[in-house]
Amino acid sequence: MNILVVNCGSSSIKYQFIEADSRTTMARGLVDRIGMSGAVLTNTRHDGDVIRLTGDILDHAMGVEYVLAVLLSKNHGVISDKSEIHAVGHRVVHGAEDFVGSVLITEDVLQSLRDNIEIAPLHNPHNIRGIMACRQHLPDVPQVGVFDTAFHQSMEPAAFLYGIPYIFYQKYRIRRYGFHGTSHFYVANRIAELLERPIESLKIVTCHLGNGCSMAAVKNGASIDTTMGFTPLEGLLMGTRCGDLDPQLILYIMGKEELTLAEATTLLNKHSGLIGVSGESSDMREIEQAMDAGHARARIAFEMFCHRVRKYIGAYAAEMGGLDAIVFTGGIGENSPKVRESVCSTLRFLGVDFDTDANAQGPKERLITRPGSHVVVGVIPTNEELVIALDTMHIVRGETPPSMKHMKRNRQLDAVT
Repeated sequence: MNILVVNCGSSSIKYQFIEADSRTTMARGLVDRIGMSGAVLTNTRHDGDVIRLTGDILDHAMGVEYVLAVLLSKNHGVISDKSEIHAVGHRVVHGAEDFVGSVLITEDVLQSLRDNIEIAPLHNPHNIRGIMACRQHLPDVPQVGVFDTAFHQSMEPAAFLYGIPYIFYQKYRIRRYGFHGTSHFYVANRIAELLERPIESLKIVTCHLGNGCSMAAVKNGASIDTTMGFTPLEGLLMGTRCGDLDPQLILYIMGKEELTLAEATTLLNKHSGLIGVSGESSDMREIEQAMDAGHARARIAFEMFCHRVRKYIGAYAAEMGGLDAIVFTGGIGENSPKVRESVCSTLRFLGVDFDTDANAQGPKERLITRPGSHVVVGVIPTNEELVIALDTMHIVRGETPPSMKHMKRNRQLDAVT
């Protein structure tokens, strides 16, 4: 089954065209600068053919039109007719408590996505635009929503509730949702495959480290805790996000600096994290370069970043009652040997026998612990698009997707008073 996987941002469309049965990516690309001058589409075919188009791409509907034109192109495409697109799978960031897994997109589902805009204003509107654009150009093709939050819906109330009056959960569904779910699902299952052990027998900490960062405790195949919360702001230090902090702190700063709510939100989301601490960059590669050049604040930012990852590994090992594997993925997780070594350097007490030579080999999939290590550490490039394609295929066929295998129930508490 041929699946077009679509991931829409505010001014971009990332896409892959995947033959799901064989797990083959036929083409991948990016439409960037939608609604701005100099919009660009870059498409790479499976055989290495690359085409780059520029033009006035005014909205997401036009962006999808460009994508379809390239996929159908005689010289650069991979299909000869739209009928060869059997389904569209959409990355949707926030499903709140409405969705414990991937679903066929209907009018009711669309309404739920609109209802959830209030708690995901930076993401869900763009995801909805992508869905509507595909409806316009592929009206008879089934579409499936695959949610970043769904994998974490297996958390228990003790993990997802906050220590605030319970009425705010009842009225506004304020709780930990977690994100990057498709990535955590993929790498957890992939490390189980590499170990040739059933995931139902494993306790895994997955570390999705990029400009946005999150970790998850995956026990017996289910997410039981994760670092991101009601929004993607909680948890680890990130490129521009602050991560964990004392909630009173922002009220104090708002009073001192006379910040508006919007200004405070921008401060925490856009000017904090690595860039805020270092004053140099939000990019870990540039942080490491500055650190090597003797920049003191860059070193502090690096050490803060690694400190928080180590802290959560220890916390999650305690929460799961043990640990079998740690997985690094994402731009930093896959590409920074320094981060991985710093994080793992003090984990021998957990049974990590770290292999510095294997760690230095690059971003390819591999284990970076020595044979016999009690806790295995792996580097696994994530493949969220494949998860979306496979979920889409199973949903369209009326089957239960693998990503929903361990979802026993939706952890809602309507009956609790």
